[in-house]
Amino acid sequence: MDPIKFDDRDRKIIALFEENPGISQTEVAAKVGLSQPTVGARINKLRQTGAIVTTMGMDLRKLGLNVAKVDVTTKNSIEIIDRFRGCPYFLNGVIVSGRENLCLFFAAEDISTIEALVDRHLRGNPSVSGVDLGIVISPVDNLIMHVKMGFEKTEALSCGFDCAKCQYYAHNRCLGCPRSKYYRGKFW
Repeated sequence: MDPIKFDDRDRKIIALFEENPGISQTEVAAKVGLSQPTVGARINKLRQTGAIVTTMGMDLRKLGLNVAKVDVTTKNSIEIIDRFRGCPYFLNGVIVSGRENLCLFFAAEDISTIEALVDRHLRGNPSVSGVDLGIVISPVDNLIMHVKMGFEKTEALSCGFDCAKCQYYAHNRCLGCPRSKYYRGKFW
């Protein structure tokens, strides 16, 4: 893929949207010295190329959620990511180079639920040879991320586990999956 070429006005438009995602095209036009239709065309081009993306997220720390960064060494990074796609606790993942070739981000109301999730789904996975769990103590800026909400409760979880039969859940070391009827938390 060829790199996107920006001029100074494109950079200024992007900076204005970073400062205020709800800024109007009229305001942008006034600040960059172009007509509103010209600015509208530039914004459309920037959106089509992915330079400007509008997404909804929550400030996780302000909501009282704990966030974990989990570095994983695995033989099958795609399988691991696919396993977590339907998990409400899963925020995002990136495939990286190096010994740890996968970095996953999770959020939960308590650290013990994150620990149980990592133990049950990663440390016990035969394709995983290493896991390094780190809890985010303090973000530099607001920690805004997309959180999965508004899903149906279900008996059969996409991960294949059953909270009712889980030792972590039975010993109050996990709140259970928010997609199951066994969930004991209050956020989801």
